[in-house]
This record gives sequence, C-alpha cells and structure tokens, in this order.
Amino acid sequence: MTPPGDDDDMDQDALAAEREASLGGGDDDGGDQDDLAAEWEAMVGGDDDGGGDGGGGGDSGGGQEPTRVLNQEEIDSLLFDEKHEEEGNKSGIQAILSSALVSYERLPMLEVVFDRLVRLMSTSLRNFTSDNVEVSLDNIASIRFGDYLNSIPLPAMLSVFKAEEWDNYGLVTVDSSLIYAIVDVLLGGRRGTATMRIEGRPYTRIERSLVERMVHVMLSDLGAAFEPLSPVTFRFDRLETNPRFAMISRPSNAAILVRLRIDMEDRGGCLELFLPYATLEPVRELLLQMFVGEKFGRDSIWETHLAEELWLTDVDLEAVIDKQIMKLAEVFDLQVGSRIMFGTSPDDSIELHCGEVPMYTGRMGRKGQQIAIRIEERIDRLPKI
Repeated sequence: MTPPGDDDDMDQDALAAEREASLGGGDDDGGDQDDLAAEWEAMVGGDDDGGGDGGGGGDSGGGQEPTRVLNQEEIDSLLFDEKHEEEGNKSGIQAILSSALVSYERLPMLEVVFDRLVRLMSTSLRNFTSDNVEVSLDNIASIRFGDYLNSIPLPAMLSVFKAEEWDNYGLVTVDSSLIYAIVDVLLGGRRGTATMRIEGRPYTRIERSLVERMVHVMLSDLGAAFEPLSPVTFRFDRLETNPRFAMISRPSNAAILVRLRIDMEDRGGCLELFLPYATLEPVRELLLQMFVGEKFGRDSIWETHLAEELWLTDVDLEAVIDKQIMKLAEVFDLQVGSRIMFGTSPDDSIELHCGEVPMYTGRMGRKGQQIAIRIEERIDRLPKI
C-alpha cells in the first residue's frame, strides 16, 4: 500500500502541472475567446437590427462573415431550384422518352361528337336518376395506354365495351366519387347530405349492377353521338376493378382520353372515356372533317377525267390453257425438245385472266392463220387480295 503522504504529493504535483499549462496557453485561448465574443456580438447585433437576413452585422467582427442557419423556406427554394436545374439538363432524347404525352393528329369532328354526347347524356342521366344532372366536357387529350392505366385513381370501376362495326374495344372508367353518388341517388339518398364513402373494401354486387346500368345508358348515347358520322353499336363487354384485367391495347399504343364531369347538385364525380386510335381508324377520314358532310380533296371535274383515262388504260388478257404442278427436279430436267402433256382437250373450255383475276371462259379455235378464243361466259368473281 502507498503511504498517505505520497498521495498528497502526487495530487499537488498534478494541480501544479495543470496550472502551468493553463498559464502557458493563456494568450492563445484569450485570442480565441475574443474572436468568439466578436462573432456573437455581430450575430446579436444583426438580429437586433431586424436582420433575419443575417448579412448586416458580419462586417464588425474582424472581417469574418458569421455563419447563418438557413430557414425552411430558403432550404425548400434551394432544393426546388436544384430540381429544376436537373430537369433542364436533360437531353432532348431523354425528354422525349420520359414524356407522358404523344403527338397525335387533331381530329376536329371528335369535339363535335363529344359535345353531342354531353347534351345526350345530360338528358339521359336526368331520366335515369330523376335528379338534376349536369354533364360537362372537362378535356380531350392524347395519352399512351400504359401511362393511362398507371394514372387511374383507385378504387374505380373499368367498363370494357366493343364497337361492333369497328371490331375493336374501348374503356369507360368511373371514379369512386361518381360510383357512390350514383348509388346514393338511385337508392333514394336525400339531397344536401354528404355521400358516404367507404374505402378499402370491394364493391358490392348492388353497386356494380347500378354502375353497369349507368354505363349502358352512356354507351347508348355514345352510339347516338357517332350516328351522324358512321352508325356504330357499342356493346358492353365486362366490368373490372383491377386495371390489369382491362387490357384492351398494348401499353405503348396511343389513344384519345375524354374526361367528363357529372354533377348532381352537391354530389358527382368524373367519368373517363378511353378510345384507342385503332378503334377510331375505320372512321379516321370522317373525323378529319371540319364539319359533317365535308369532302376533302374531291373535285368532280378531276374525278370524271380520271375515270375517262382509266377506261383507256391498256391491260394484258391471257388465255390459260392448263396449269400443272411439277417438282423442281423435273423442271430442271426439261430440255429443248421435251414434251409437256396438257390435261386439256381441244373441246374443253379455257379461262381468260387479267393479271391474277379470272375474267371470262371460252373455247379455243382457229380464225384464218391465227388461234382464237370465243368467249362464252363472264366470271363474276372478286379478286383475291
């Protein structure tokens, strides 16, 4: 064990060493403390002057500008500017690839058709719901099918329908607000009360049935809206709640997206009509018109002249005596002097072809020193395309 006297001596020696160290470095520490004091005074002075901006009092502290903490608005503005700067640095190809919109040719008659649809739906839905219904056209846009499926706000109901005469499909999307509004109106909900929305559960059979009835009304009006251009029947196919089960086109295919707003006083929602360009292709020429009945590029004088010139066109008419199927080896074995036996007798009828189209049948004979064909019958047959 260490004697008590030795412990006292060690403590005194340690205290003496610490005091010498503090006295030896006093000059440097004093300078640092003076600098810190000056910075604090500059910051306090800047705040007292109303300088939340923090730059005013920084010149009085020995030429050093004090460090200032940014507030939340300044941080957001810096991040926002940086984000826009990154977007501005994108190349043109990246901007095109990341763009959600696709270029499309304008179809003027679509606006006329959908304006007519709005008027028809306003009347039909008033009779359907026995309520004051206002239908308005929100916008008409062009979008890729894949981008549209990803942008559908769920939950929603997606109705797949088929254009019978055009042999293609379309899509009607009913959002959740309109679904509950229609159910509330058709089941006798009182006016002026907020529509109850229960999210996170599948739609009931009653809700699906009522929405399906509304879609039938909408498809009937859509067919009536297209009738002045081209009669078409839109047939309801199925009702889905998962967008993956409503794939009617490839994700990269472009389409027309029509957004309709349906208001029933204090209730309502949105209905979206999705028509791929492939569906509208049979009537594309009609949709290019500026008004119903317009004829683009048609001139009666030019049409008459073209018809007259077509009648004067020279065509080749071939008499086909017989056709045979031979092996390739037999064809290569043919030599000068080889004989090919036809399966046609002199009294059999032969066909006259114009290109690949059979036109007439007749019998082969002789007139003077030349072989002739006497036409006996005309073949009424469409060409194979």
